[in-house]
Parts: sequence; structure tokens; C-alpha cells
Amino acid sequence: MYGINKQVGTPQADLIVVGLGYVGLPLAHEAVRAGMDVVGYDQNPDVATGLNAGRCHVGDLRDDDVRAMLASGFRAVSEESALPSAKTVVICVPTPLSDSDSPDLTAVRAAAETAGRVIGPGSLVALESTSYPGTTDEVVRPLLEKLSGLTAGTDFHLAFSPERIDPGNALFGVRNTPKVVGGHTPDCAAAATAFYGRLCDQVIQARSTREAEMAKLLENTYRYVNIALVNEMMVFSHDLGVDLWDAIRCAASKPFGFQAFHPGPGVGGHCIPVDPNYLSHKVRSLGYPFRLVELAGEINGRMPGYVVERANELLNDNYKSINGADVLLLGVTYKEDVADLRETPVLPVARKLLARGARLVYHDPYVSDWQVDGRPVRRATDLEAEVAGADLTILLQAHGTYDVDALAGRARLLLDTRGKLDLSDAATRQRAERL
Repeated sequence: MYGINKQVGTPQADLIVVGLGYVGLPLAHEAVRAGMDVVGYDQNPDVATGLNAGRCHVGDLRDDDVRAMLASGFRAVSEESALPSAKTVVICVPTPLSDSDSPDLTAVRAAAETAGRVIGPGSLVALESTSYPGTTDEVVRPLLEKLSGLTAGTDFHLAFSPERIDPGNALFGVRNTPKVVGGHTPDCAAAATAFYGRLCDQVIQARSTREAEMAKLLENTYRYVNIALVNEMMVFSHDLGVDLWDAIRCAASKPFGFQAFHPGPGVGGHCIPVDPNYLSHKVRSLGYPFRLVELAGEINGRMPGYVVERANELLNDNYKSINGADVLLLGVTYKEDVADLRETPVLPVARKLLARGARLVYHDPYVSDWQVDGRPVRRATDLEAEVAGADLTILLQAHGTYDVDALAGRARLLLDTRGKLDLSDAATRQRAERL
């Protein structure tokens, strides 16, 4: 077992990855493949134990990948006392929102303290956790300097490099996704560029840590605002008798000046519904309202309620009350073809349906157990029979295994919130609607 850092003879790892979730573990995997001696640190002992036994807990890697990492020397620990000293520490911990929707940097602070105890002269510390501009310099740097007794930019290198992991994306991963880095000083940026250049095909230098922090927030705020735009357009397009999905299809044929975004039951995942709040919080601290993001949040936050209203209308139009109706929810994850439930908009949809007296059943090929505020929801095992028996089926996540048109043919009523239905058939239009 490794002893704590900075002692004579203490082993030194090429890389310590703090946080072994959907960002940290793929990064560690790529680093091992690049020939680095990698130690993973996660405060959850179940995560470390599972990884050391060759079990993977994130969707983008397999058990075989973890076993290959172990064979190349990777090890996971959950006790800080088991960490060696480190040439490089990369922090990949969650940055959630508090109960008041303000940034919660508890995990970042704890990770920075850990990093401060394992770095030495010449080490590099890179923060990948998404946060507001200034976090690296104002929150992480003082903790690193206090715990290490070293000075950033003089004794050790400090950088911010936003994670760009897209869960379930088979085309882009750590290696072939361009990596943005911003250094505390030019030398820090050069050190971070050299490190990430071993893992990534392309590294792009920002002017400083603040520009790199802003780049990540810009990426996700851009998506958040444009999703709100099409969500609001969907509401009034329905009242206007316009098929917005078809309008988006037509607009997307323009080879310049347009990028297609699609409406849905809300936004989910760790990034899109969370990151804009980090930027909005920082802007408010300057005395400015970030009106566009705040309005986007209001619009996106209304979508679960809109889904339930449309479900109620569809049932009413067919002489059925939502109170007492058997409602089947198809897909409960936040994204298609992944098992990730973080911030899934299906949860508020389910809450509102239950409040209206609906009886819920769910089906999801990636989720074996699902609860709504501690209340277990029965999982459908025979999908065709459940669709045929439900008063209403709601497609909330368009997993690739779902043949939506075939399901619509068996359903009494079906509400499609993802625009997958082919409504060219008159018989389908009588019992199925797009949101």
C-alpha cells in the first residue's frame, strides 16, 4: 500500500484521477492506454472495490476495458492515505446544484485539498469539473497552495480543461474530441497541453483558465437556450395546427446558418440543466440578470407539466379520465440508449401524473428498477402486452430498441414526446399524437 505523499522513497504515479465517474474513468482508461501509471481515487469504496474486481460502472466502458486497465497497472483507492505522490492530478468530481439552485462546490474543494496533499514541485493539477469562470483561480488555487505549501505558476502547474464526455456517443471519446486547456500562466498552459497531448489528438489553448471555464458554459448554455426556443415553439405550433417536427426537418436542409434542435419533455443529464445555472449565478454576483438563461430555465421547466396536460387532453378526447388511467411510460433515462437517470425530465412528468391519480407502469431496456420519490414503479416485462393494455402510452425517451410505429399500432392511445411517429397513416393519427 502506498504511503502519503512527499516522503523520501514514496512511489510516484504519473497520474491520479480524482473522481471515477463518467468523466474520470474514461480519462483514466485513455491514460493507461497511453502508457501512464494511473491511480484512481474515489471516495465511494464500492466504486473502488468494483473497479479493482474488474467491474465497470459507467456506460461508455466495459468490464473488459477495466480488466485491461488493471493488467496494465491501474488501481483504484477510496482512502486518501493509500495515494502516492503524483506528477499530475486531474479532478473530475461532480458539480451539482444546491437546494437553492446555486453552485455546490463541496466535492471540488475536497478534491483540491486531496490534490494539495499529493503534489510536489513540478506537478500539474488540472480541474475538469464544470464551474463558473474564476473557480480554478479563486477556489482551487488557494486550497492547493495552502495544503502543498507551494505556489501555483512558480512551483507547480495549474490548469482548467473542461470535460467533453458525451455518454453513449460511439463516435467521439477522450481521444478524438478536441481538448480545451487554459493555464494559470503560459507555462502552466504549456504543461497541460503537453499532458493532454498524450491523450487527445488535438489540444486547443485558451487564453487563461477563465476562458476555458467560460467555453464549457457557453457550449451547454447555447444548447439550453436553443432547446428552450423549440420547446416554446412546440407549444404554440400545436395550437396553430403546425407540425413543428416537420418544420425543423425542412429548416435543417439549409446547408448554412441553421442547426437543428428538437423539443421534448424537458432537459436532463448533469450538464445542460445544471451548467447554465453556474454561469447565471456568477453573473448575478456582478449585479446583472442573465435574462435569457433565466427565461430558458422557465420554459424548459414547464415542459413536464405541458406533457401531462397533453396526456390529459388525449385521454379526455377519448372519453377517459387521467384519474385512474393506466399510463405506460416508455424510456425513463435522460438520453436515448444510455442508462443514465441524472436529472431525467421523466421524473417530474411521473410526479405530476401520480398527482393526477394516474396508475403508472414504466419500461426501459436500460433501467431494471425505478422509483418516484421512494415509491417503486412497476416495470413492464411484456412490452407488447403492456402497450395493448394501457389506457395511454407516453414515449418519453426514444431508445433504439423501440419500434415506435409498431407500438403505436398496438396502443389504445400513444403520445410521442420525441417526434418519432410516422403520422402519414390516418389510422395512426386517430390514436396517436406527437407532442
